[in-house]
Amino acid sequence: MKFVVLACLAAVALASPQFRPIESRASPRFYSILSDNRDDRGDGNFNYGFETENGISTNVVGRPGSKGQSNMEGTFRFPLDDGTIMEVRFTADENGYRAESPLIPTPHPLPAHAIEQIRFAEAERARGGANRRFQ
Repeated sequence: MKFVVLACLAAVALASPQFRPIESRASPRFYSILSDNRDDRGDGNFNYGFETENGISTNVVGRPGSKGQSNMEGTFRFPLDDGTIMEVRFTADENGYRAESPLIPTPHPLPAHAIEQIRFAEAERARGGANRRFQ
C-alpha cells in the first residue's frame, strides 16, 4: 500500500508543468485620446467619433431603423504593422452589415458556366421544377 501511495506522489510530482514562465514582457503602450465626441439626442439619432495619437479613429452616425433597429453608417481606421492605414466604410441596417475597403479581400467572380447553372436553377424553380421528383 505504501508503495502505491509513493508511486502516486511521484507521478504527481513528475507531472507538474515543466516550463518556465516568460520572465519579461514588453510593457503595454498607452496612447492619448486626441478627440472624443458623442451626441445622443434621445430619439434614436446619435453620432460619435474619436481619434487616438497612434492613428486609430472612428466616426459613426446612427438613426432609428424601419424595424426597430438602429441604422448606422460610419468609418473606422487604424494603422497596420507595415504602416498602411486600414480604412473601412460600413453600413449596418435592416439589410445587414456591409463593409467596404480596398484592403478587404473580395471573392473571385463566378465563371460563366456557374452563372448559367444558377440561371437555369432559378428558371426551373420558377416553373415549379423543384417540386418534381426524379424517376
